[in-house]
Amino acid sequence: MATPIPDPTLDAILAMQITIAWAGEGRCTPKRLGWWDTDLIDEMGGGDLLRRLLPKTGAWAALEAVREAARRVDAKARSQMADPDKLRTIFFLGFEIDEQLGDRLGALKQAGRPAEDALPLPLPLTAEFSTAKLEAVLREGDATFTTVPTGRQLKGKRPDAPDLLVKRLASALVPFVAAYPLPFFKLEA
Repeated sequence: MATPIPDPTLDAILAMQITIAWAGEGRCTPKRLGWWDTDLIDEMGGGDLLRRLLPKTGAWAALEAVREAARRVDAKARSQMADPDKLRTIFFLGFEIDEQLGDRLGALKQAGRPAEDALPLPLPLTAEFSTAKLEAVLREGDATFTTVPTGRQLKGKRPDAPDLLVKRLASALVPFVAAYPLPFFKLEA
């Protein structure tokens, strides 16, 4: 049986995942980091379509969709490594935690509050994108890593708290590069 994670912890993880997913979009104008070929949140892009299709939950559906796009890029990068299930990344924290995150996202979506009010987003997703502001937010996690052919392997002990784990992993996204750099921790044997 999985240990239940408190809602504020799940919210902090979702806020970071959604912020990174938003920042990674590449089809928007102006282009952000370009790690996934999407434009799902912006008013003039996919966000508009989802809001027209789903008037009550369209904004949440856009966030959920861009998070899923990021998760798939992360999963594809993990699949290039030996024992991908023994890695922990921003978008793969293990089945039990990922399942709780999915349930929490569904509950937030159904609650009807805007994401900006429901989640502790480190940056407003409606503001103009700034790599400097994103970098400042991500550097708070203070991670050191080794660049390997398949990603960025973090050094040191893996945090036990899942929200701190995601914060450390997210900090290893800096410096930004053209392709998603897959920050990861390997599980100890």
